[in-house]
Amino acid sequence: SIQMNAPIPICAALALKAGRPVKLVTTREEDVHDHTRYGATIDLKLAAKSDGTLLGADMKVVADIGAHNIQAYSFLGVSIGWLVSLYKLPAIRYRGTAVYTNKALSCAMQGFGNPQVTFAAEQLMDMLAEKLDIDPIELRMKNYVGLGDTFWGQGPQVKSIVLSDGVPQLMEEGAKRIGWSGRLTKSNSKQLRFQTGIGVARGFHTSSAGAPQPGDVIDFSGAMVKVNIDGSVDVVTALMDHGGGTHEAIAKLVGETLCVPFDKISVVPVGTQTTVYDCVTHATRGVYAGGGAAVKAATSLKKEILETAAKYLNVYADALEMKLDEKNGQAIIFCRSIPDKSLSLKELATKCWMESWKTLASVESYRPTNCPPAYVAVFLEVEVDTWTGVVKTKHAVMGSDCGTVVNPAMAIGQLEGGLSKGIGYALVEGMDWDADGQLTSRGLWLDDKVAAFNESPSIEKLECFFADTYEPTGPFGAKGIGEAAMNPVAAAYANAIANALGVRFFELPITPERILKALDLKSEKGGER
Repeated sequence: SIQMNAPIPICAALALKAGRPVKLVTTREEDVHDHTRYGATIDLKLAAKSDGTLLGADMKVVADIGAHNIQAYSFLGVSIGWLVSLYKLPAIRYRGTAVYTNKALSCAMQGFGNPQVTFAAEQLMDMLAEKLDIDPIELRMKNYVGLGDTFWGQGPQVKSIVLSDGVPQLMEEGAKRIGWSGRLTKSNSKQLRFQTGIGVARGFHTSSAGAPQPGDVIDFSGAMVKVNIDGSVDVVTALMDHGGGTHEAIAKLVGETLCVPFDKISVVPVGTQTTVYDCVTHATRGVYAGGGAAVKAATSLKKEILETAAKYLNVYADALEMKLDEKNGQAIIFCRSIPDKSLSLKELATKCWMESWKTLASVESYRPTNCPPAYVAVFLEVEVDTWTGVVKTKHAVMGSDCGTVVNPAMAIGQLEGGLSKGIGYALVEGMDWDADGQLTSRGLWLDDKVAAFNESPSIEKLECFFADTYEPTGPFGAKGIGEAAMNPVAAAYANAIANALGVRFFELPITPERILKALDLKSEKGGER
């Protein structure tokens, strides 16, 4: 793996020494000290023409890597990649600095620097739009990296050309659903306790870390697909499922390739003794890379199935096709021009077994040569209580361009989860450290808060939709979704709160205390609270 929790090598060494299994048990305090997201201070400037065309950017990133260097160079490299893949910037000046501190190690967490960069860039786009008197959506559409553009998703070496682009649909439909046209006409009396605002932020994440040339790619996967004598199919993958439905999606992709019903596809969970190699479940690569490997293996197996069936049916393999017999729940191999030349996959597999001929199976390796962007747009309407500083989400709209939506229910779950985690990142989750590098909260949930149920938008207030796109390099046109779902959420909250209060927040989380302090400061400077 490109990353490993610090105690794991110790456990492995002890297990080798003792010849017995070793179990690591940590307290909550120890667990919270294990790793944290990269804290970053970002100084970003944008240059633009009066018509809104971006001319360039100057960005400085100072990253807190903790007590040891885990992935500092990677983090600094992808940070500039996220910026130049978000908007077209003809000129760039960048300096990234990693700083050792006496705190817990920093590591990759959902987004790997993308939420941090997007938080800064998307606020600046709103501020630039205000300065130039241009609609924020219009400014974004004028400058975003889209169809046909070079995409530097994982830094300057891991890049590809954008071949599918749902951003126009995401922005247009999201604006309609949130009521964007009434954003500026919606009057907020400054005497009212509750102030409402509407904000937008767009973002993306890579689908894998694939690249077109050797040495630049850090993505590799594999899969084995096998037919059983009852016509069912086993899929062996080393891909981890974090709960987003990756294994279910792989089963659907293999079933679609082999015309086998979903309930007859079994995905074998990860085990180092039995599974093929896969680099790591990261970079929103599950469906795109892991699914791509499974489809490649299934396609190879389909060819073998047709060639084997051709011998039994006495027809050319090229004349055979496969279809799903929904009534009997079986894949059927048939010759369209000679209807009586057919047999089920179950019959074929049984013949191969009974005659001691062969196992119908295929194993394939897969190296993605692209890392297509999975785009997301977040529209929020918030209500801010100026007496308490509490932010309430009145309406949230999440739009995703993930190519072909393999598993709609789980894809919606990814968007809902991204919003929920983004709320924590934006509004409540923060860590306070003392001078000795220890958490003042000791990792207790009383102080280290996560977004509670009543702080997340209810399903009635949350709308999710998908752009109608097809990614030509993905399995059946699919791209990723997971990390992209969270990346722009914090920026959308910052923009919505600024629209409500007329105050900008450049530090996360935007807690009630910080909101009240900012309102008091605004009042002291002569503005209305």
